[in-house]
Amino acid sequence: MPDIKKKIEEISKEFDETYKSLNIDDKKAKLKELEAKSTDPALWDDSLKARDIMQNLADLKNEIEEVEGLKENILLLKILINDGGKVEDYIEEVKKLERLLNKITFSSFLSGSYDSKNAIFSIHAGQGGTEAMDWTNMLLRMYLRFAERKNWQTKVLDSASGEEAGLKSVTFLVEGNYSYGYLKHEAGTHRLVRQSPFNADKLRQTSFALVEVLPELADIDLPDIKIKDEDLEWQFFRSSTQGGQNVQKVSTAVRVTHKPTKIVVTAQSERFQEQNRKIALNLLRSKLWAKKQEELAKTKKDLKGEYKPASWGNQIRSYVLHPYKMIKDLRTQKETSNPERFLDGEIDDFIEAQIRLL
Repeated sequence: MPDIKKKIEEISKEFDETYKSLNIDDKKAKLKELEAKSTDPALWDDSLKARDIMQNLADLKNEIEEVEGLKENILLLKILINDGGKVEDYIEEVKKLERLLNKITFSSFLSGSYDSKNAIFSIHAGQGGTEAMDWTNMLLRMYLRFAERKNWQTKVLDSASGEEAGLKSVTFLVEGNYSYGYLKHEAGTHRLVRQSPFNADKLRQTSFALVEVLPELADIDLPDIKIKDEDLEWQFFRSSTQGGQNVQKVSTAVRVTHKPTKIVVTAQSERFQEQNRKIALNLLRSKLWAKKQEELAKTKKDLKGEYKPASWGNQIRSYVLHPYKMIKDLRTQKETSNPERFLDGEIDDFIEAQIRLL
């Protein structure tokens, strides 16, 4: 590596700029607040709220330790080399610092109010019949594989199977630091063109699926959004998911309608009705937040990075498997001729390109 001293100075300068944008002092104050909450004996009376607090605490602690660790290592390396150390002994260390700095610098792009939250991810089959339902299932696998590569946890909250194949719709939770910030720009219409495996002539078929991405929000995140008991209409039914005998025999699944907005959400992943009720309320809260963002966007159309509701007119990506192979993002113009790897979850480059664009 030529002129390693100059390289370290460049890394140090870039880190100083990134450090300012990360608001570490504010995050340290937030960490102390969460640590105090974590010692409350009544914390686990609400397991979902407790889980959210403990995850936020762990994620924030890891982020601060990573940034402060990089700061110390840059300073230490500068001291060692200026004290007469052999530069060739530190080439690998400089490369490691550079990789970590790139990672931390990218995270500075994820500065939205709820970017650090878990993501509630929904996929709905659109035009294309059975083809579209199969396409929904393909997208589900792609995103689950992506989450697996990121070491994020996933849980299917609700799903509706197609009559012949695939899924009419599916909603799943992605648990991981900044999973919402990473995934929120996947919202929109995904278009597939391929030879149909569902007819004897193998004709070329175009099908669509709609992706929605919301942050998982608790009541402490949205104090201005009040959900009144009298505004809710609850229904209880037997789960249709693979949840074990207990889930199948009793009415553990829940569906709630928010009467003022007509928003309906369903949860059926847990073995106990009360747990599904809490999940349904979180889903509803996120939907109400999204509705509010959509209303605000109508008066802020000129703002860069405005919230865009997932709609059929908002096509973001085209997946062509026949007569040629090409996946192209219609926003960044990024493309790949290797759809197999992409559909296996290797979508990082496309996601990061969109985040950097904004």
